[in-house]
Parts: sequence; structure tokens; C-alpha cells
Amino acid sequence: MTPQAKTGLGKLSVRDLDLRGPDGRGGKRVLVRVDFNVPLGEGKVTDDTRIRATLPTIRLLREAGARVILMSHLGRPKKPDPTQSLAPAAERLADLLGVPVTFAPDCVGPDVERMAAALAPGGVLVLENLRFHPEEEANDPAFAAALARLGEVYVNDAFGSAHRAHASTAGVTAHLKPAAAGLLLAREIEVLGRALESPARPFVAILGGAKISGKIDVITHLLPRVDRMLIGGAMMFTFLKAKGLSIGRSLVEDDKLDLARDIMKQAGPKLILPTDTRVAADADGTGGAGHIVPVTAIPDGVLGVDIGPATMARFGAGLADARTILWNGPMGIFEVKPFADGTRAVAEFLAQATGRGATTIVGGGDSVAAVESAGLAEQISHISTGGGASLEFLEGKVLPGVAALTDAPAGR
Repeated sequence: MTPQAKTGLGKLSVRDLDLRGPDGRGGKRVLVRVDFNVPLGEGKVTDDTRIRATLPTIRLLREAGARVILMSHLGRPKKPDPTQSLAPAAERLADLLGVPVTFAPDCVGPDVERMAAALAPGGVLVLENLRFHPEEEANDPAFAAALARLGEVYVNDAFGSAHRAHASTAGVTAHLKPAAAGLLLAREIEVLGRALESPARPFVAILGGAKISGKIDVITHLLPRVDRMLIGGAMMFTFLKAKGLSIGRSLVEDDKLDLARDIMKQAGPKLILPTDTRVAADADGTGGAGHIVPVTAIPDGVLGVDIGPATMARFGAGLADARTILWNGPMGIFEVKPFADGTRAVAEFLAQATGRGATTIVGGGDSVAAVESAGLAEQISHISTGGGASLEFLEGKVLPGVAALTDAPAGR
């Protein structure tokens, strides 16, 4: 293949690999870490988003004549469990590719090695759930070596697992090189890296979710880089209490009040907090949809469950001229319908911003779910496939699964 530009972190790309077999005919066996951690129902994949995200890399490899061996985890089993088998994922992949896909009964061992060796050029083999072996999460060297025996080169296309130093994401690269980034992984690095290092401005971050503690490093890493930061979700109440406001029974982290004050002092006017909130008697909506109050007048017996309409308008104004928007975390308890208005409004603001030429990035499982449930996924520039990985990347941390890849040649 013609060498392409390196990925954003200076790592080899799948496009750079020589996939020809030793005799020039057929292709090499390529061991690919994918993220097929998909929801199952009645033995079928109920959401194939993550499988579809890997198709460009799989198709590129097949078209080059490579023999493709795919490995992934699914769920959190500690031992073999038929209900968490990757067989349904292999079946769905075959449907999407329109070609037969072989499924291995395990992910290591002589039988699996024979199945990998028997693949024809362009053939695809899906291995059984990596986490059926505890050695995977322990990054056991012998297990990593057993995985490495299945391939001749290694590709990581599982951004959602790149923040974990497991046998299939890190350990295997000690035994199998070159190790390259797949198209999906490279795209994630490129988009998120550009947002952090050279965004089109104004650059606005929207952060929500339950707790400030889970976003401290993201906030502190992003604050110097953004022009505005909009805060919603339950974490807003820690900031509001830090300002001396009464927050009723809303979720708060009292041990983070000093931190919230420090962040507000450091941020100054670029930190935009809600001015009103929907409050309700219960977080699950059983007590009704609640009502809107100013954040300065939250009654004692209720809890905040969403941002209010004045805040939605304020956030919309804060996004109106944005050229780059990064969103992580819902604005309220969006899985309860009466409390989903704020999150949906933000999703609509992003879709509108994309339409006028802004780069919009959504990261984090809940935010992604909100965009998809609103039917707006196609109107977002980039939806990250890795919740934890995207958070750690935005915190400025080195991802083990990326660090383990082969460096691109100097000058590329």
C-alpha cells in the first residue's frame, strides 16, 4: 500500500502496512483488536453501531487480500458464559459484509491457530470473547503471546478500549509488530487531537453528567484551551452550592466545593452556569414532571433534574458563533422523558451548528445515546466510540493502547 500520513500521535497507520504474503500472493494474517462490545437480546445484536464503525478497516484489509482475525471483549464475564458469546456479533458482521465469517470457539490455543492459518485471502475469523480468560485484563504476557501467534501484523481499531493496558491492546504488541492504528482509531485521535491542539474558534465545551469528580481533569485540561465552557447536569449543583446557593436535595459533592470555587475563579467569565433548573420530587419521575425555578430559588424538598428553558436559551446563545463544539455528558436525567428537554436541546444546537459549518464532537456513552435517541447522529461531525477513552484523551492522558503502537517513521 502507498504510505500515508501518520496518525495524529505519530503512530503507524493500517494504510502503511505491507500486507502481501511472503510469496507475493495472498495476504498476511492481520490480528485486529475491534470493539464488538455490543448489546444483545435473545441471541441477536440489538445495536450494531460499533460493528459498523469497524467496517472501513475490515474492508480495507480484505481488499488488500489480508486474512483478517478479529478479537474483542463483550461485557464483564470472569469465565466462559454462553450469554456473552461473540457469536451473534460474528453473525451480524457477516450480514454487514455480505461474506461468510468464521467464528472460533475460543480466542487462543492450537485449534484457533489452525483456523487462523487456514483462512483464505480476504477471509474473516472472529474469535470468542477475550474476557472469558482473566489473563486478558491482567495483561498476562503468556496470554498476549498466545494471541500474537494468530497473526503476522497487529492493528488496533478499538478506540473504546485504548485506555486499557490489556493483553489484546498493549501486551500483544511486545510479540507482534508492526502494530498499527486502524482507520477508526486513527480518526478518533485525529479529531480529538485537533480539537485540543488547533481548533477552529470560538471553541466551546459543554460538560454534563452526575459528578464534578469524574470530570475534574477534563475541566482543568480544557479550560485553558476553550473560549467558553457550559456546565450542566448534576455537577452544576456543586458549583451552585460553592457560590452559596441553596440546592435542595440535588446531588452535590460537598468535598469538591473548594475545588469548584477554584475552577470558577480560574475560569472567570468563560465558565457559563445554568440560571434555571427543572426540579422534581423524585429522580425517577414517579412524583411528576416537576417545575422550573431559578437556581437562586431552589426549594428545600426537591432536587434538580434538568436545566431549564432560560438556560437552554443561554447555552444556545453561547454556541451560536462556535466553530468547534465538544460535548460530554447529559444536561439532566435524560433517560426519564420529562427530564430530557435540556439534553435534547443541546443535541439540536449541535446539529444546527454542524449545518452552518462548525465541527461538532460528541463523546461519552450518555451523550452519544442522547444524540442517537434524538435521531440526530447523522448531523454530528464526529461521534466518539470510546466513552472512557475519550475522557482520558481529553484529560491529556496517554492511552496505553495507542502508546503501544509502532511509531511512524520520522518526517511523516
